[in-house]
Amino acid sequence: MDLMLNGRACLVTGASAGIGRGIVEALVREGAKVVATARRAELLKAHAECLVNSGLARPICVPGDVTKAEEVRRIAREAADAIGPIEILVNCAGGSRPVPIEAGDEAWEESFALNFTAARRMTTAILPGMRAAGWGRVINITGLMEPRALTAGLGALSAGVTAKAATHLWSKGLSRDLGGEGITFNNVAPGRIDSEQIGMRYSEEARIAEVKNIPVGRFGKPEDLANLVVFLASPLAAYITGTVIPVDGGLSFFGA
Repeated sequence: MDLMLNGRACLVTGASAGIGRGIVEALVREGAKVVATARRAELLKAHAECLVNSGLARPICVPGDVTKAEEVRRIAREAADAIGPIEILVNCAGGSRPVPIEAGDEAWEESFALNFTAARRMTTAILPGMRAAGWGRVINITGLMEPRALTAGLGALSAGVTAKAATHLWSKGLSRDLGGEGITFNNVAPGRIDSEQIGMRYSEEARIAEVKNIPVGRFGKPEDLANLVVFLASPLAAYITGTVIPVDGGLSFFGA
């Protein structure tokens, strides 16, 4: 199936590893022009070289910290200068860790800066170009929203989960306000997708225990999620907006 992404201008945040890295590769494979951004410049460059060595186009690397307002503006500007007005934005930067009930403002503000405010700022910076063109895709990589006591022995209260829930409601509001302008807003909620964060959170013993909660019987791979993202980014997905779609092997329906 031709997803009609050839030549489309894309910006992916949180692109240095794991899910973000997988999304960059999937978009490049579809012929899109991609700017990849993350804090770790060396990992962005290494992945770009890997794609070129595989016979694919080189993504443009624009290192930066999306938790800082001035950096968001710079990244958005440099991305547009490199490949033209951004048509597809994938907000993938994020992270989640449990917080104690008595956690203070610093822990909560840090999590909201990464998991909500960064996506809001980047989307706000990119939207004028999409509105002028009458076409655009904004896809947020968020997370499963129902708190549960993790097999890894971590608590269920998470500042990241709360911030990502805010992202869902914010993007649903945008999908209503801008639905008639050719711009869609969707959220993809990963389950247990192999990544750096999953590697740090789950011991081998915990992985074996958690797999029992996943109906398909395994942790996911970044490409499992990236396949959905490239479809949502395509013109074929014009009638899909305001959604939260889990990619979790059935975990959320099992009772996660």
